[in-house]
Amino acid sequence: MSNTYQIYLISDSTGETLERIFLALKAQFKNIKYKVHSYSFTRTENQILKIFEDAEKIENSVILYTIVDNNLAKYLANVSDKKKIPCFGVLGNLILNFSKILNQKASHEPSGQHTLNEEYYDRIEAIQFTMNHDDGNLINEIDRSDIILVGVSRTSKTPTSIYLANKGFKTSNIPLVNENSLPEKLKQNPKLTCVVGLSSEPERLVDLRKNRMNSLKETDSINYTNLEDIKKEVSNAKKTFQKYKWPLIDVTRKSVEETAASIIKIHEIYLNNAK
Repeated sequence: MSNTYQIYLISDSTGETLERIFLALKAQFKNIKYKVHSYSFTRTENQILKIFEDAEKIENSVILYTIVDNNLAKYLANVSDKKKIPCFGVLGNLILNFSKILNQKASHEPSGQHTLNEEYYDRIEAIQFTMNHDDGNLINEIDRSDIILVGVSRTSKTPTSIYLANKGFKTSNIPLVNENSLPEKLKQNPKLTCVVGLSSEPERLVDLRKNRMNSLKETDSINYTNLEDIKKEVSNAKKTFQKYKWPLIDVTRKSVEETAASIIKIHEIYLNNAK
């Protein structure tokens, strides 16, 4: 008998939601072998039947699905019973329970989360804005930013900015060499918009910068990777943040997602205070 589980992910949309759920599920069970078979945009009984015909040929097949059409989901469950292949609907009970709580019928529309509404276009605009205002570019337009990130080199400014943009925030990021490198507009009006300082432990920055220089095949970077110089950079950056009363986040042990979540909370506080 095979020790490898054949996981069939069946979705009536792109399958991204189901894949993420399975990744989270898989993380709970160590030392188990899986082979994943992904089927997106599955919207007919014939498609489902063909998948099950393939699945029953292999041992240890398991079906996970996100299908919002009730009739199609019932058909899938019936085929599963007949062929004795375990299957689990990921969203079915959740949609039903939410419907009861909200006292509203669900639309059962596949890809509902991808509907091209105003929020979608705002997010696209935020991404475009953020890409154009990366690494100190177009600083004359920073007053159009929802959020401005300031920090020394290698403090995750760009990936955090992109993540925030995907959440709909127009984000500029500015590399902080010293206080003089800040845009005059920002120094004259430190509360121009929501400004957040990013920092990291100097020892961590040494490693990140050395890796950066190696990837670029650069060698003349003594000051850039020198621990004592970086300590001064970080210390001066913190003094600058304190001077302008900008909140500071230490990203040393934070993922981009965690850093972004903290920034979003700071942005909410900023908006409340600005009222």
